[in-house]
Amino acid sequence: MIVVMAKDSSAEHIGEVERRIESHPGLKAQVFNGIERVVIGVLGSIPPDLKDEIELLTGVLEVVPISKPYKLASREFHPDSTKVVVGDVVIGGSEPVIMAGPCSVEDEEQMVATARAVKASGAKILRGGAYKPRTSPYSFRGMGIEGLKLLKLAKEETGLPIITEVMAPEDVETVAEYADILQIGARNMQNYTLLDRVGEINKPVMVKRGLAASYEEWLLAAEYVMAGGNDQVILCERGIRSFEQYTRFTLDVAAIPVVQRMSHLPIVADPSHSTGRWYLVTPVALAAIAAGANGLLVEVHPNPDLAKCDGPQSLTFENFDALMQQVRSVAAVRRSPVEVT
Repeated sequence: MIVVMAKDSSAEHIGEVERRIESHPGLKAQVFNGIERVVIGVLGSIPPDLKDEIELLTGVLEVVPISKPYKLASREFHPDSTKVVVGDVVIGGSEPVIMAGPCSVEDEEQMVATARAVKASGAKILRGGAYKPRTSPYSFRGMGIEGLKLLKLAKEETGLPIITEVMAPEDVETVAEYADILQIGARNMQNYTLLDRVGEINKPVMVKRGLAASYEEWLLAAEYVMAGGNDQVILCERGIRSFEQYTRFTLDVAAIPVVQRMSHLPIVADPSHSTGRWYLVTPVALAAIAAGANGLLVEVHPNPDLAKCDGPQSLTFENFDALMQQVRSVAAVRRSPVEVT
């Protein structure tokens, strides 16, 4: 349920509504100060007579039930689009934010060279996997803590904030010491214990869509993080399984504008994992930007043929630079920021 306050309602009126809501056991009020109005969200099991009680209070314009199971992530609950700020980088603002780097951290030379190259081309955030979920237990599964240390070194060299994946609840605190954004991978989208844990930290969290997840299931995964108290959530469309086998997965470009209507959270696209082929990364990335994506997650490697992980879908430095030039062109002609009505 949300309580819409009148434009001329005072802080005292808003405070009284909050107090009345929280006088009911198990209910919590959350205030959102929008551009045109103040909305108070009601979380918890709503008593049947609460709507009538709140509507009688001074300053209340209307009380609206929310039908969506994802309350905090819903645009009904939070009408204005959320911006996630990492240093001087704004995800969800007028410009798409590009996160780039290798699938896996391999050594110091690889990480520092890649960080310098992607920064020079215009990337704002450095990606790199220290902990890797792999289908086969015999595949390279990351360097762990040593990989985090190399990411930190690359950050010190370039100033780029870091996004990296966390796979287990017991690793959250350690990863958060090094990373600026914690990534929840597609295979962990419904690892609810992990989602609960990252909901307790004060760092942005990116939730990737699961391999066969519906929009609602995806947003409910984000809801877990937000219910824990962390509202710095970014969504990532990374491709879903379909009957087509030519590409690694199928990027659901429609998910971008659809989810922007359903939720206030920023959404980025991963053209690398979705296609699995380097020459498809650029066209799919541009399609996502044209559709309104708030950013991209792109794999870049100094020598993809020698990469320990996902070399076939990684861009060379030169190809990444060419992609960035085209991203800027497409972003310049789309409506920016994307309006959601």
